[in-house]
Amino acid sequence: MLIGEVARRSGVSTRMLRHYDTLGLVRPTGRTVGGYREYSDEDIRRIFHVESLRSLGLSLRQIGRALADPGFTPSTLVADLIRRTEDRIRREQELLERLRAVGASAPSGWPDVLRIVALLHGLNSPYAARRQQAALTEAVPVPAEVLAEAVLAEPDANVAGALRWALARAGGDGVASLAAGLRAEDVEVRRRAVLAIAEMPGDEATEALTGALADPDPTVRRHAALALGRSGVAAAVPALVDMVVDGDGDVEAAEALGALALDSGHAEQVMSALTGELAAHATDSAVRLRLTQALAEMPPPLAHDVLRQLAHDDDRAVALLATALLGE
Repeated sequence: MLIGEVARRSGVSTRMLRHYDTLGLVRPTGRTVGGYREYSDEDIRRIFHVESLRSLGLSLRQIGRALADPGFTPSTLVADLIRRTEDRIRREQELLERLRAVGASAPSGWPDVLRIVALLHGLNSPYAARRQQAALTEAVPVPAEVLAEAVLAEPDANVAGALRWALARAGGDGVASLAAGLRAEDVEVRRRAVLAIAEMPGDEATEALTGALADPDPTVRRHAALALGRSGVAAAVPALVDMVVDGDGDVEAAEALGALALDSGHAEQVMSALTGELAAHATDSAVRLRLTQALAEMPPPLAHDVLRQLAHDDDRAVALLATALLGE
């Protein structure tokens, strides 16, 4: 088969076939009387072998070595190709995200593009002070999605606080980006996400925080419960009461429960949860003391009768605390 026919059937250009011949990758078995290259069936099979290896990202030099050595083992080379491809994809993904950020900022001209690019470099700086400065800049609007991504990746507490402030100010679809962080395997990412969502208003934030009440990490649950409780969401009551029982942020939890109990629609649920835990921990003095202290945050008409009963509790420390809280 002549080179033109091989090119049509294989999809490899005649120029590339000649290049393969020059490199010794695929040399046609014969020549016609007129000196034209003539390819055998075996030559064509070798062309397809070369093209298959090229599709994996091998260089022509690597392909030549692989085809020339019958004992060649591809595992090491393939592993290297995997690493290089992963690196390339990562770089391309970073470029894509940078382009999306520039596009989302709706630049009116190249000066705006340059400012947003400089801002993105600042947010990715290895220096915390530089990242914080970038988060607080007002020179160019930062897309909420960019800030949310930075929040989820930020290990420095001060920088994270600045980023959360900037994100809450930016508006946009930041909650959706942060909510994805609540599903991350890395618990630190979930903690950063819940802290940021807790500072954002709206039903979408409430829904995300409500879902975080079931997180396996107690810190994530605590932040979600406190934010929901302060916003008047009754779904936080069980988690807040658990915090009082466990002594994990019990003072803040009691304050949030008190705020919830001011709403007549939630008061019965709060009081029922607290008195239920008092009954369940009849012999645990430390837990009962925390629960009694939490009753002090409740509206007096709700807590008065329970505190009067506790003033006669068998646990002297509980009785004394209840009496002091009653002021009698």
